[in-house]
Amino acid sequence: MPKRYLKEFYWKDYLNITIGLILYAVGLIGFIKPGGIVTGGLAGVALLVEYSAKIPLQYTYFSVNCILLIIALKVLGVKFLVKTIYGVFVLTGLLTLCQTYITGPIIEEEPLLSGVIGAMMCGSGIGMVFTANGSTGGTDIIVALINKYKNIAFGRGMLLCDFIIICCSYLVFQDYQKIIAGLIVMGVMTYSIDMVINGFRQSVQVLIFSEKYEIIANAINKELHRGCTVLDGMGWYSKKPTKVIVVLAKRSEAIDMFRLIKSIDEKAFISQSTVRGVYGEGFDQIR
Repeated sequence: MPKRYLKEFYWKDYLNITIGLILYAVGLIGFIKPGGIVTGGLAGVALLVEYSAKIPLQYTYFSVNCILLIIALKVLGVKFLVKTIYGVFVLTGLLTLCQTYITGPIIEEEPLLSGVIGAMMCGSGIGMVFTANGSTGGTDIIVALINKYKNIAFGRGMLLCDFIIICCSYLVFQDYQKIIAGLIVMGVMTYSIDMVINGFRQSVQVLIFSEKYEIIANAINKELHRGCTVLDGMGWYSKKPTKVIVVLAKRSEAIDMFRLIKSIDEKAFISQSTVRGVYGEGFDQIR
């Protein structure tokens, strides 16, 4: 039997999911809901139900998710939905707690500002959940089910669902400004999700072409304490062999690296590109 290198359970994933769900619950109940703003996803549907029928949003959120999970279990399987089930139950409990202890708006008389702050918190929370391969359920499950049978981009499907839900707020409030506020909140939330998932994982990949590659590689190891790889290359115009140094580093280290290289070889050619989500030995410190 082949050796397995991936464990079935990573406790840090569930810790990140829990922290992310706390941020999401506080942002939704403490900032977005008091402003009468509707977000996307199943949380937006639950808010619409609460605004119109006075049914606490956690009841709608949990009930609909249970139905979706039962359907999805048959189609997507238990393994795919383990973290989603965990996320649904934990978020339901957190929403109930927040509803109990947060009885008024944290920021009064500023509904849009409150919504933007809430969107930043919710987006950051969802981003943390997504980085741990988790999910809050709801429209995530719907889009995943559709995506299994139809070739529809996940992001596009989510955007369409969120847009329809936010536009439905007009049926409750009869106010176009609520739709505009909801779209602003959705935009801030989407940007926050992207920043958490990708923004903080940006590193730089540097390619260095120099005849003094040995001196440069040693200096990068000793002075910058960064590993590097030397590749064999060939200048196609001159047909001469050359060496290429490849370095993955933090963005903040790029300037010091350029200064180091140029101090060794003024004629060195340097190419830099941004890399997202770098993984490998020692790369956890790079991200």
